[in-house]
Amino acid sequence: MDNFQPGVQPSATTTTNPAPMNQTLWQKYGPLAFQFLRFGVVGVLNTGIDFAILNILSAVTNITGGARIIPLKAVAFLAANINSYLLNKHWTFKDNTSGEGAKKFSIYLGVSVVGMLINLGTVYTITTYIDPVFGLSETLWLNAANLVATGLSLVWNFVGYKLVVFRGR
Repeated sequence: MDNFQPGVQPSATTTTNPAPMNQTLWQKYGPLAFQFLRFGVVGVLNTGIDFAILNILSAVTNITGGARIIPLKAVAFLAANINSYLLNKHWTFKDNTSGEGAKKFSIYLGVSVVGMLINLGTVYTITTYIDPVFGLSETLWLNAANLVATGLSLVWNFVGYKLVVFRGR
């Protein structure tokens, strides 16, 4: 009687239709998609922090490329990363565990440092070895390089945070 439908005579061939494929996929991957969306929102905010700090430091020091850009970019990246940890821990991955804060932040920082190296290496390589294109100024070229770097480090960071830092979240 599991297949009972009002007005339909049960028969030996009556079966329950399986859930549509897209519903099954949504049930399986929907929570991950929403988590990635939250990660993206946090990332946009962090990118704003990163760009603002980098541009302020660049304007104050008149540094737009080369090896001297690395400390400026590191300061901007780390400031955004502290904000990132707090928002990702409590909102994106909903990790409300306590007692392992220092350990978890250390692991998070380790994943983030690799992301920062990807980010720094990308900005350094583009601003040092590739001349600005499309008539962009050095400052706009720095921002274009920073955008590429942000995209590359975003992929690394999400996978690292999801699989290493906030396992099972």
